Amino acid sequence: MSSLTTANDDCLGWAARDPSGVLSPYNFSRRAVGSDDISIKITHCGVCYADVLSTRNKYGDSMYPLVPGNVKEVGSNVHRFKVGDHVGVGTYVNSCRSCEFCNDGQEVHCVKGAVFTFNRVDADGSITKGGYSNYIVVHERYCYRIPDNYPLASAAPLLCAGITVYAPMVRHKMNQPALAYPRKRKPCLLLGADRFVVSSDEEQMKALAKSFDFIIDTASGDHPFDPYMSLLKNCWCSSP
Repeated sequence: MSSLTTANDDCLGWAARDPSGVLSPYNFSRRAVGSDDISIKITHCGVCYADVLSTRNKYGDSMYPLVPGNVKEVGSNVHRFKVGDHVGVGTYVNSCRSCEFCNDGQEVHCVKGAVFTFNRVDADGSITKGGYSNYIVVHERYCYRIPDNYPLASAAPLLCAGITVYAPMVRHKMNQPALAYPRKRKPCLLLGADRFVVSSDEEQMKALAKSFDFIIDTASGDHPFDPYMSLLKNCWCSSP
């Protein structure tokens, strides 16, 4: 496979042409595949409210047209991926790769500015044009391997909101059950909580049985309600 292919206008995406934010079909060029790049056929793309803000120029820096899968080609120096692999790309696609943050795996904080997936100037001077398209060319450093048995439709949102939450949990060692709860206690109390209770601790939950007038449940994930209902007094008033 050639280490450098020729760029052409064969990429089809959906672009906003003005601050109305209305998307319409748009043909454009991706950069040529360099020796350290991979070309990814996009099968799914997450949708973030930042996309809405950018297409409507709410940040004041939108460059129109603004375009808010599987590996189909790899450069000659690429060894982490092969054609046919399932991969994902997050919200940034380039950085200086030499500053203290890049060397620490925190490219998003690059001192020279991380190049985001769309509406930013890339290394070759072109404007990055997002994932609402049929393929994208990215340096292998900014791509992530997705297990073959993991649904790509479920993987797409993880590369933005999902990794935003999970990455700091891993970095600060809060993803281990035995360590997570004690670390959560202090910030909750600092924010004004009168008491910190671990809902998976049966003894703590029993001690609070029928002591709540009402519960406001702000957890968005799928979780059982029964343990919480046992905390309510006879009025059984809760608000999800």
